[in-house]
Amino acid sequence: MRKGSCVERPVRIVMVGLGNLGRRFAELLIAKGDFVRCRFGLDLRLVGAADSHGAACDPDGLDPRIVVRIKSERGSIGAYPTAGRMGLGAVDLVRSVDADLLCEASPVNLGAGGEPGLSCARIALERGMHVVTPNKGPIVLAYRELVGLAKEKGVSLRFDGTVAGGLPALYLGMRDLRGAEISRIEAVPNLVTGFILDRLAAGASWEAALSEARAEGQLESDPTWDLDGWDAAAKLVILANAVLHVPARLEDVDRKGIAGVSPDDVRREARQGRAIRLVALAERFPNGTYSLSVTPRPLSSDHPLGRLGSRGMGIVYSTDIYGTIAATIEETTPLPSAATILRDLLDIYVPGEPSGSLPPAASP
Repeated sequence: MRKGSCVERPVRIVMVGLGNLGRRFAELLIAKGDFVRCRFGLDLRLVGAADSHGAACDPDGLDPRIVVRIKSERGSIGAYPTAGRMGLGAVDLVRSVDADLLCEASPVNLGAGGEPGLSCARIALERGMHVVTPNKGPIVLAYRELVGLAKEKGVSLRFDGTVAGGLPALYLGMRDLRGAEISRIEAVPNLVTGFILDRLAAGASWEAALSEARAEGQLESDPTWDLDGWDAAAKLVILANAVLHVPARLEDVDRKGIAGVSPDDVRREARQGRAIRLVALAERFPNGTYSLSVTPRPLSSDHPLGRLGSRGMGIVYSTDIYGTIAATIEETTPLPSAATILRDLLDIYVPGEPSGSLPPAASP
Protein backbone atom coordinates (compact mmCIF):
# COMPACT_ATOMS: atom_id res chain seq x y z
CA MET A 1 0.00 0.00 0.00
CA ARG A 2 1.21 3.51 -0.79
CA LYS A 3 0.40 6.82 0.84
CA GLY A 4 1.77 9.71 -1.16
CA SER A 5 5.34 8.72 -2.04
CA CYS A 6 5.76 6.28 0.88
CA VAL A 7 5.40 2.52 0.65
CA GLU A 8 3.61 1.16 3.71
CA ARG A 9 3.74 -2.24 5.36
CA PRO A 10 1.42 -2.41 8.35
CA VAL A 11 2.88 -3.59 11.65
CA ARG A 12 0.14 -4.24 14.20
CA ILE A 13 1.44 -3.63 17.72
CA VAL A 14 -0.01 -4.59 21.08
CA MET A 15 1.50 -2.70 24.02
CA VAL A 16 1.57 -3.99 27.60
CA GLY A 17 2.62 -1.41 30.16
CA LEU A 18 2.00 2.32 29.75
CA GLY A 19 4.29 3.76 32.39
CA ASN A 20 7.44 5.78 31.74
CA LEU A 21 8.54 3.68 28.77
CA GLY A 22 5.22 2.61 27.30
CA ARG A 23 3.77 6.12 27.31
CA ARG A 24 6.90 7.53 25.73
CA PHE A 25 6.81 4.86 23.05
CA ALA A 26 3.29 6.04 22.23
CA GLU A 27 4.76 9.55 21.96
CA LEU A 28 7.38 8.17 19.57
CA LEU A 29 4.63 6.72 17.38
CA ILE A 30 3.35 10.29 17.06
CA ALA A 31 6.74 11.96 16.60
CA LYS A 32 8.40 9.35 14.37
CA GLY A 33 5.46 7.69 12.63
CA ASP A 34 5.81 9.60 9.34
CA PHE A 35 9.59 9.22 9.35
CA VAL A 36 9.39 5.46 9.89
CA ARG A 37 6.69 5.17 7.23
CA CYS A 38 8.70 7.01 4.59
CA ARG A 39 12.20 5.89 5.58
CA PHE A 40 11.48 2.23 6.27
CA GLY A 41 8.10 1.63 4.66
CA LEU A 42 6.45 0.59 7.94
CA ASP A 43 3.03 1.72 9.12
CA LEU A 44 3.17 1.25 12.90
CA ARG A 45 -0.35 0.66 14.23
CA LEU A 46 -1.13 0.35 17.91
CA VAL A 47 -4.05 -2.08 17.81
CA GLY A 48 -4.08 -2.92 21.53
CA ALA A 49 -2.76 -1.58 24.82
CA ALA A 50 -3.03 -2.55 28.47
CA ASP A 51 -2.11 -1.07 31.83
CA SER A 52 -2.68 -2.38 35.35
CA HIS A 53 -6.36 -1.33 35.38
CA GLY A 54 -7.69 -2.08 31.93
CA ALA A 55 -7.08 -2.42 28.23
CA ALA A 56 -8.19 -1.14 24.84
CA CYS A 57 -8.29 -2.83 21.46
CA ASP A 58 -9.15 -1.62 17.96
CA PRO A 59 -8.13 -3.53 14.80
CA ASP A 60 -8.08 -0.25 12.89
CA GLY A 61 -5.61 1.23 15.38
CA LEU A 62 -5.78 3.22 18.58
CA ASP A 63 -4.93 6.90 18.31
CA PRO A 64 -1.59 7.30 20.16
CA ARG A 65 -2.49 10.91 20.93
CA ILE A 66 -5.49 9.73 22.94
CA VAL A 67 -3.35 7.09 24.63
CA VAL A 68 -0.79 9.73 25.66
CA ARG A 69 -3.51 12.11 26.87
CA ILE A 70 -5.17 9.45 29.03
CA LYS A 71 -1.88 8.36 30.60
CA SER A 72 -0.68 11.94 31.08
CA GLU A 73 -3.85 12.56 33.07
CA ARG A 74 -3.08 9.44 35.16
CA GLY A 75 -6.06 7.57 33.78
CA SER A 76 -6.36 3.99 32.64
CA ILE A 77 -6.31 2.93 29.02
CA GLY A 78 -9.49 1.06 29.91
CA ALA A 79 -11.21 4.45 29.64
CA TYR A 80 -10.26 4.80 25.95
CA PRO A 81 -13.42 5.96 24.09
CA THR A 82 -15.44 3.03 22.63
CA ALA A 83 -12.44 0.67 22.52
CA GLY A 84 -11.52 0.60 26.22
CA ARG A 85 -12.52 -1.95 28.80
CA MET A 86 -11.80 -1.48 32.48
CA GLY A 87 -10.66 -4.63 34.26
CA LEU A 88 -9.44 -6.39 31.12
CA GLY A 89 -6.02 -7.83 31.95
CA ALA A 90 -2.87 -7.73 29.88
CA VAL A 91 -2.67 -11.52 29.56
CA ASP A 92 -6.24 -11.74 28.23
CA LEU A 93 -5.55 -8.94 25.78
CA VAL A 94 -2.42 -10.62 24.40
CA ARG A 95 -4.27 -13.93 24.18
CA SER A 96 -7.07 -12.43 22.06
CA VAL A 97 -5.68 -9.51 20.05
CA ASP A 98 -4.81 -9.88 16.37
CA ALA A 99 -1.30 -8.39 16.27
CA ASP A 100 2.10 -8.92 14.71
CA LEU A 101 4.26 -7.78 17.59
CA LEU A 102 4.09 -7.45 21.37
CA CYS A 103 5.84 -4.55 23.07
CA GLU A 104 6.08 -5.69 26.70
CA ALA A 105 6.93 -2.78 29.00
CA SER A 106 5.24 -3.70 32.26
CA PRO A 107 7.15 -3.09 35.52
CA VAL A 108 9.97 -5.46 36.50
CA ASN A 109 8.52 -7.99 38.91
CA LEU A 110 11.11 -10.62 39.76
CA GLY A 111 9.56 -11.29 43.14
CA ALA A 112 6.31 -12.48 41.55
CA GLY A 113 7.79 -14.65 38.83
CA GLY A 114 8.16 -11.86 36.31
CA GLU A 115 4.40 -11.45 35.89
CA PRO A 116 2.52 -10.33 33.95
CA GLY A 117 5.41 -9.77 31.55
CA LEU A 118 6.58 -13.38 31.40
CA SER A 119 3.12 -14.79 30.64
CA CYS A 120 2.49 -12.09 28.04
CA ALA A 121 5.79 -12.86 26.30
CA ARG A 122 5.13 -16.62 26.34
CA ILE A 123 1.61 -16.25 24.94
CA ALA A 124 2.71 -13.82 22.23
CA LEU A 125 5.52 -16.10 21.08
CA GLU A 126 3.23 -19.14 21.15
CA ARG A 127 0.79 -17.23 18.95
CA GLY A 128 3.51 -16.35 16.45
CA MET A 129 4.07 -12.72 17.42
CA HIS A 130 7.45 -11.07 17.59
CA VAL A 131 8.27 -9.78 21.07
CA VAL A 132 10.16 -6.62 21.99
CA THR A 133 10.72 -5.89 25.67
CA PRO A 134 12.75 -3.54 27.87
CA ASN A 135 11.43 -5.54 30.87
CA LYS A 136 14.30 -7.36 32.56
CA GLY A 137 12.10 -9.78 34.49
CA PRO A 138 11.14 -12.28 31.77
CA ILE A 139 14.66 -12.29 30.32
CA VAL A 140 16.37 -12.87 33.68
CA LEU A 141 13.97 -15.61 34.74
CA ALA A 142 13.37 -17.42 31.45
CA TYR A 143 16.01 -16.42 28.92
CA ARG A 144 16.62 -19.85 27.42
CA GLU A 145 12.96 -20.81 27.41
CA LEU A 146 11.90 -17.63 25.59
CA VAL A 147 14.77 -17.72 23.11
CA GLY A 148 14.00 -21.36 22.37
CA LEU A 149 10.30 -20.65 21.96
CA ALA A 150 10.97 -17.78 19.56
CA LYS A 151 13.20 -20.04 17.48
CA GLU A 152 10.61 -22.82 17.48
CA LYS A 153 7.87 -20.46 16.31
CA GLY A 154 10.03 -18.68 13.75
CA VAL A 155 9.65 -15.23 15.32
CA SER A 156 12.00 -12.74 16.94
CA LEU A 157 12.65 -11.85 20.56
CA ARG A 158 14.44 -8.54 21.14
CA PHE A 159 15.40 -7.04 24.51
CA ASP A 160 18.15 -4.49 23.95
CA GLY A 161 16.49 -2.04 26.34
CA THR A 162 16.94 -4.35 29.33
CA VAL A 163 20.58 -3.26 29.89
CA ALA A 164 21.85 0.32 30.33
CA GLY A 165 18.81 2.19 29.04
CA GLY A 166 19.20 3.56 25.53
CA LEU A 167 22.81 2.37 25.18
CA PRO A 168 23.05 -0.50 22.65
CA ALA A 169 25.14 -2.47 25.15
CA LEU A 170 23.67 -5.84 24.22
CA TYR A 171 23.75 -5.26 20.46
CA LEU A 172 27.40 -4.31 20.72
CA GLY A 173 28.28 -7.57 22.44
CA MET A 174 25.88 -9.93 20.65
CA ARG A 175 26.25 -8.64 17.11
CA ASP A 176 29.29 -6.44 16.66
CA LEU A 177 31.77 -8.55 18.66
CA ARG A 178 30.89 -11.86 17.04
CA GLY A 179 33.92 -14.03 16.48
CA ALA A 180 35.72 -12.67 19.54
CA GLU A 181 36.46 -14.20 22.90
CA ILE A 182 35.39 -11.74 25.56
CA SER A 183 37.66 -11.90 28.56
CA ARG A 184 36.02 -9.16 30.60
CA ILE A 185 32.88 -7.06 30.73
CA GLU A 186 32.70 -4.01 32.97
CA ALA A 187 29.44 -2.13 33.09
CA VAL A 188 27.76 0.67 34.97
CA PRO A 189 24.22 -0.25 33.90
CA ASN A 190 22.21 1.43 36.66
CA LEU A 191 21.43 5.14 36.40
CA VAL A 192 20.23 6.09 39.85
CA THR A 193 23.20 4.76 41.84
CA GLY A 194 25.61 7.03 39.96
CA PHE A 195 23.29 9.98 40.56
CA ILE A 196 23.19 9.27 44.31
CA LEU A 197 26.94 8.67 44.59
CA ASP A 198 27.68 11.98 42.87
CA ARG A 199 25.33 13.79 45.23
CA LEU A 200 27.19 12.24 48.16
CA ALA A 201 30.50 13.31 46.61
CA ALA A 202 29.16 16.86 46.39
CA GLY A 203 28.44 16.91 50.12
CA ALA A 204 24.83 15.77 50.37
CA SER A 205 23.71 13.43 53.14
CA TRP A 206 22.27 10.03 52.32
CA GLU A 207 18.78 11.30 53.14
CA ALA A 208 19.16 14.36 50.92
CA ALA A 209 20.61 12.32 48.04
CA LEU A 210 17.76 9.81 48.18
CA SER A 211 15.18 12.58 48.40
CA GLU A 212 16.61 14.30 45.34
CA ALA A 213 16.69 11.04 43.40
CA ARG A 214 13.02 10.47 44.20
CA ALA A 215 12.15 14.03 43.22
CA GLU A 216 13.90 13.45 39.89
CA GLY A 217 11.73 10.35 39.36
CA GLN A 218 14.75 8.04 39.34
CA LEU A 219 14.16 6.20 42.61
CA GLU A 220 11.12 4.16 43.57
CA SER A 221 9.45 4.41 46.96
CA ASP A 222 11.20 1.12 47.80
CA PRO A 223 14.83 1.82 46.85
CA THR A 224 16.27 -1.64 47.59
CA TRP A 225 16.06 -2.84 43.96
CA ASP A 226 18.62 -0.19 42.97
CA LEU A 227 20.58 0.45 46.17
CA ASP A 228 21.18 -3.21 47.01
CA GLY A 229 22.46 -3.96 43.53
CA TRP A 230 19.62 -6.17 42.30
CA ASP A 231 19.03 -4.09 39.17
CA ALA A 232 22.71 -4.18 38.20
CA ALA A 233 22.87 -7.92 38.96
CA ALA A 234 19.84 -8.61 36.77
CA LYS A 235 21.45 -6.73 33.90
CA LEU A 236 24.69 -8.67 34.39
CA VAL A 237 22.73 -11.93 34.22
CA ILE A 238 21.28 -10.83 30.87
CA LEU A 239 24.74 -9.92 29.57
CA ALA A 240 26.10 -13.27 30.70
CA ASN A 241 23.35 -15.24 28.97
CA ALA A 242 23.01 -13.23 25.78
CA VAL A 243 26.61 -12.18 25.13
CA LEU A 244 28.79 -14.72 26.96
CA HIS A 245 26.43 -17.69 26.49
CA VAL A 246 26.70 -18.47 30.19
CA PRO A 247 23.47 -19.84 31.73
CA ALA A 248 23.70 -17.47 34.69
CA ARG A 249 21.04 -16.78 37.30
CA LEU A 250 20.73 -14.03 39.87
CA GLU A 251 22.09 -16.29 42.61
CA ASP A 252 25.31 -16.69 40.60
CA VAL A 253 26.16 -13.00 41.05
CA ASP A 254 28.31 -11.96 44.01
CA ARG A 255 26.30 -8.86 44.82
CA LYS A 256 27.00 -5.83 47.00
CA GLY A 257 25.06 -2.60 46.57
CA ILE A 258 25.83 0.99 47.52
CA ALA A 259 23.67 1.11 50.65
CA GLY A 260 26.69 0.54 52.90
CA VAL A 261 28.97 3.04 51.17
CA SER A 262 30.20 5.81 53.47
CA PRO A 263 29.74 9.37 52.21
CA ASP A 264 33.19 10.12 53.63
CA ASP A 265 34.70 7.40 51.42
CA VAL A 266 32.92 8.78 48.36
CA ARG A 267 34.24 12.29 49.07
CA ARG A 268 37.77 11.08 49.77
CA GLU A 269 37.88 9.23 46.46
CA ALA A 270 36.50 12.29 44.67
CA ARG A 271 39.25 14.49 46.12
CA GLN A 272 41.76 12.04 44.67
CA GLY A 273 40.18 12.20 41.23
CA ARG A 274 38.24 8.94 41.44
CA ALA A 275 34.50 8.34 41.18
CA ILE A 276 32.80 5.46 42.95
CA ARG A 277 30.40 3.60 40.70
CA LEU A 278 28.36 0.41 41.10
CA VAL A 279 30.20 -1.85 38.65
CA ALA A 280 28.85 -5.07 37.18
CA LEU A 281 31.82 -7.27 36.27
CA ALA A 282 32.20 -10.52 34.33
CA GLU A 283 35.74 -11.97 34.25
CA ARG A 284 36.83 -15.03 32.30
CA PHE A 285 38.97 -17.69 33.97
CA PRO A 286 41.53 -19.73 31.99
CA ASN A 287 39.14 -22.70 31.96
CA GLY A 288 36.52 -20.62 30.12
CA THR A 289 34.16 -20.04 33.04
CA TYR A 290 33.26 -16.58 34.32
CA SER A 291 32.97 -14.92 37.69
CA LEU A 292 30.08 -12.48 38.03
CA SER A 293 30.00 -9.67 40.58
CA VAL A 294 28.34 -6.36 41.37
CA THR A 295 30.12 -4.06 43.80
CA PRO A 296 30.94 -0.36 44.31
CA ARG A 297 34.40 0.43 42.88
CA PRO A 298 36.50 3.59 42.72
CA LEU A 299 37.29 4.39 39.08
CA SER A 300 40.00 6.79 37.95
CA SER A 301 39.31 9.55 35.46
CA ASP A 302 41.26 7.73 32.75
CA HIS A 303 38.85 4.78 32.94
CA PRO A 304 35.95 5.09 30.44
CA LEU A 305 33.43 4.42 33.22
CA GLY A 306 35.19 6.80 35.59
CA ARG A 307 34.24 9.72 33.37
CA LEU A 308 30.50 9.07 33.52
CA GLY A 309 28.30 11.93 34.65
CA SER A 310 25.49 11.72 37.18
CA ARG A 311 23.11 10.50 34.51
CA GLY A 312 25.56 8.29 32.68
CA MET A 313 25.78 4.56 32.03
CA GLY A 314 28.37 2.59 30.15
CA ILE A 315 30.00 -0.69 29.23
CA VAL A 316 33.55 -1.85 28.41
CA TYR A 317 34.27 -5.07 26.51
CA SER A 318 37.78 -6.58 26.55
CA THR A 319 38.29 -8.98 23.64
CA ASP A 320 41.02 -11.00 21.96
CA ILE A 321 40.63 -9.69 18.40
CA TYR A 322 38.77 -6.37 18.63
CA GLY A 323 40.76 -4.91 21.49
CA THR A 324 38.95 -3.00 24.22
CA ILE A 325 35.73 -1.27 23.22
CA ALA A 326 33.80 1.17 25.42
CA ALA A 327 30.42 2.80 24.94
CA THR A 328 28.62 5.28 27.19
CA ILE A 329 25.38 7.22 27.29
CA GLU A 330 24.08 10.28 29.13
CA GLU A 331 20.38 9.66 29.68
CA THR A 332 18.68 12.73 31.11
CA THR A 333 15.14 11.48 30.45
CA PRO A 334 13.56 8.03 29.91
CA LEU A 335 13.19 8.76 26.18
CA PRO A 336 16.33 6.83 25.07
CA SER A 337 15.17 3.80 27.04
CA ALA A 338 11.74 4.00 25.40
CA ALA A 339 13.39 4.42 22.00
CA THR A 340 15.01 0.99 22.36
CA ILE A 341 11.55 -0.43 21.64
CA LEU A 342 11.62 1.31 18.26
CA ARG A 343 15.22 0.20 17.67
CA ASP A 344 14.35 -3.43 18.39
CA LEU A 345 11.26 -3.23 16.20
CA LEU A 346 13.29 -1.90 13.29
CA ASP A 347 15.90 -4.60 13.86
CA ILE A 348 13.15 -7.16 13.31
CA TYR A 349 11.51 -5.61 10.26
CA VAL A 350 14.52 -3.91 8.63
CA PRO A 351 17.40 -6.23 9.60
CA GLY A 352 20.92 -5.23 8.73
CA GLU A 353 20.01 -2.23 6.61
CA PRO A 354 23.18 -0.22 5.90
CA SER A 355 23.04 3.42 6.87
CA GLY A 356 23.58 4.56 3.29
CA SER A 357 20.74 2.61 1.72
CA LEU A 358 18.06 4.43 -0.23
CA PRO A 359 14.53 5.05 1.08
CA PRO A 360 11.57 3.30 -0.59
CA ALA A 361 11.07 4.46 -4.17
CA ALA A 362 8.52 7.16 -4.82
CA SER A 363 5.42 6.50 -6.90
CA PRO A 364 5.90 7.27 -10.60
